Amino acid sequence: MADGFFLTDDPWLLLPPAAGGVAQERSLRTALLEAHEFGDLVVQLPTQRPAVMRQVLLPVILDALGRPADEREWMSWFSTGRWSPEQRSRLEAYLDAHRERFDLFDPVQPFGQVGGLRSAKDETKNAALIVATAATGNNVPLFASRTEGDAFSLTPAQAAHWLLHTQCWDTAAIKTGAVGDPKAKAGKTTGNPTGPLGQMGVTLLAGTTLFETLLLNLPVGAPPTSADLPQWRRREPTNPRSAGTPRWQERAPEGLLDLWTWQSRRIRLVPENTGEGLRVTRVLVAAGDRMPHAPEIEPHTMWRLEPTGSRSTSKHKGAAAAPRRPLRLQPGKAAWRGLDALLAPERQFREAGEKTSGFATSRLLDQAGALAPDLGEAYPLRVELVGMAYGNQSAVIDDVMFDALPLPLAALDADSDVRSALLEVAEQAEQLATAVNHLSADLRRALGAEPIPWDKGQRPGELVLHALDPLVRQLLAGMRGVQDLERIEAGQLAWEQLAWRRSWEVADRLLQAVPVEAFVGRKVSQGEGKPERTHRVPLAEASFLKRRGEILHRAEAARRSSPHPVSQ
Repeated sequence: MADGFFLTDDPWLLLPPAAGGVAQERSLRTALLEAHEFGDLVVQLPTQRPAVMRQVLLPVILDALGRPADEREWMSWFSTGRWSPEQRSRLEAYLDAHRERFDLFDPVQPFGQVGGLRSAKDETKNAALIVATAATGNNVPLFASRTEGDAFSLTPAQAAHWLLHTQCWDTAAIKTGAVGDPKAKAGKTTGNPTGPLGQMGVTLLAGTTLFETLLLNLPVGAPPTSADLPQWRRREPTNPRSAGTPRWQERAPEGLLDLWTWQSRRIRLVPENTGEGLRVTRVLVAAGDRMPHAPEIEPHTMWRLEPTGSRSTSKHKGAAAAPRRPLRLQPGKAAWRGLDALLAPERQFREAGEKTSGFATSRLLDQAGALAPDLGEAYPLRVELVGMAYGNQSAVIDDVMFDALPLPLAALDADSDVRSALLEVAEQAEQLATAVNHLSADLRRALGAEPIPWDKGQRPGELVLHALDPLVRQLLAGMRGVQDLERIEAGQLAWEQLAWRRSWEVADRLLQAVPVEAFVGRKVSQGEGKPERTHRVPLAEASFLKRRGEILHRAEAARRSSPHPVSQ
């Protein structure tokens, strides 16, 4: 029999000192009680961070301490920079009381699993099944250095991380049918959706210490109801919503504790003692609870809002659209390109009326905006956006998206000049990319070729966005604590002057690559009854320069007022 591994007291969370230094593995008890001494949680894959936060760290705090009733109480917790002696005592008492429920390998009630879970044929699978970065099944490349039959072992700390990750991000499609699951047929369950986080773009807030990060991700409000429990307190077989049996349900979560510790899969880790110590080499993953949709209490996502009464575009014709849907991230798209959603206060939408559609930022960002006067406009808030892109019926992982942005708190105020400036900058970057794409299209037409299709290949506008990316991030960091309109305008002018040069560098490369015959140009028919249009290099260049001047109007005005203006 394998030894126990208690998440409360055995080291498994990799944490660096807040002041910087080498990260070391810590127990849950140390990580929580001394959270003020640690920096950001170090993980193998960015998608593990929200899994650990939601499945363990945040629910322990919420269940042990409750949550602040309002912003004033939240600020009283935050301002101390660490847990009060009374809060430390309650956290310690909670971890002591529930220690047995945090044993990863308990034979009866293993943490986050179902004790004795088995298939009809008592089969298990390679532990690589729960490792998102390991190729398994049809994903193993033909000429890979390893095959699915090769042994794959995980340390207890690694197994804990991937267990939590699977509950949040697992792929969809067919899962092993577990004995005791009345909905299993022929040893399988079908129709499984992805894990709940796989259906949204996750928005995490980060502070200067782990303590601050935990509080920034803790929404204020009423305490949990008696029915809202974390999964480790819903393990009784007689409980119809027990997380400790092979049975599963399609249902809505009871509250935040239920939502954060949602058991989307029934899992059993199979450990064994090896020459290297205790290792997990085999696993069983079966169907788990299904959430019909992301509930409105979900604090870690931005939302796409639909007008009340609008019709759904889904396959269910005539069905009313959900009033809000989680906003998903797009692969290859920098987070600042979605500032219109990131900086969309929900209260602004409510005031606009029922017929308005658009975006709403996450509940936690909305809360941070309300706390800005107390936190201070210069507070170094960081926003992390995490998501997954699935392919082939969501049964495989195509891409993992991660980005982190410095975000000025003033930008979360709907009426602030900082917010208006940042939204304008993001829009200017998109317009510059479009202008370069139009230049490329005109140059190709001058050669008698068709423009690059918008959905195929890499268009040169993407090169512009890549070149502008560090400039936007620098501006975001530089706007922290800035309230004076003159300084904001100066920052925008500096941005435009740099963007002026960066966009021209990309455009100039396109112009330099054009052969001589393109300068002669070609005439293209515009349709019956319309005059022909001539496409040649000088016209394309002039059109781009005019459009760039319109987009970067501050830089254009400064250039014209200069005693020695440059041509480009």
